[in-house]
Amino acid sequence: MRVLAPNPSPYTFTGTQTYVVGDANGPDCAVIDPGPNEAEHIEAILAAVGERKILAIMCTHTHRDHSPAAAPLAEATGAAIVGCAPLVLKTDLPRSDEAFDPTYAPERVLEDGEQMRGTGWTLTAVATPGHTSNHLCFALEESGALFTGDHVMGWSTSVVIPPDGDMGDYMASLEKLMVREDTVYHSAHGAAITKPKQLVRGMIGHRRQRENQILRLMGERSRPVAEFIPDMYKGLDKRLIGAAEMSVTAHLLDLEKRGLAACSAGVWRES
Repeated sequence: MRVLAPNPSPYTFTGTQTYVVGDANGPDCAVIDPGPNEAEHIEAILAAVGERKILAIMCTHTHRDHSPAAAPLAEATGAAIVGCAPLVLKTDLPRSDEAFDPTYAPERVLEDGEQMRGTGWTLTAVATPGHTSNHLCFALEESGALFTGDHVMGWSTSVVIPPDGDMGDYMASLEKLMVREDTVYHSAHGAAITKPKQLVRGMIGHRRQRENQILRLMGERSRPVAEFIPDMYKGLDKRLIGAAEMSVTAHLLDLEKRGLAACSAGVWRES
């Protein structure tokens, strides 16, 4: 079951989607990405759960639109908070994503391949760093579904925000999904993805295209990050300029690690 949080925005689309996983008539379930700490949303989750016992509240990562409801939901139900590692990032860089949740305190952190089980359901953690360093997806072994959080979404590409977000890790995590056999993705934002490999292949191609654009523009002249945006993002919503700048920065930092770009006094050039 999917429960939509009332938090639509340019970064969350129609809102954060919380998932209740388990047999509707069974004794137990898991809640994936409980969402923001909004009383209306928590009440909606409890209504979806009904008489079932919540065995685990599972978070894909700790942005504020994903995990803050975990603590009050755990307090109300006695459920364990399980999933990604805690992460609170302190940075002076401009922020254009949702800030990290300082209240998140898991009882159990899942490593890649570790599982949570209930009656008729098994959720396996799939480590997918990149959007954040602590990002996990959860595979429902009984159905072939993968709950992808913000790693792969049904409405937009994921934003990668340095210093925690890492483009090299993100690309590696996309490649990791390409060799899996999941049949459908359920993301935290947007519709179900019924052709997952086709989408991921397109996302990898899109990121490589962005990288090639950056290399071409640096080849024309050295420039600060802001001067990449008009050439790369035609007709961009002004509210998303900050996110675009952070995404370009993530690409540039990855190119720098690979010896293809260098920065001096905020100006990027070919290396």
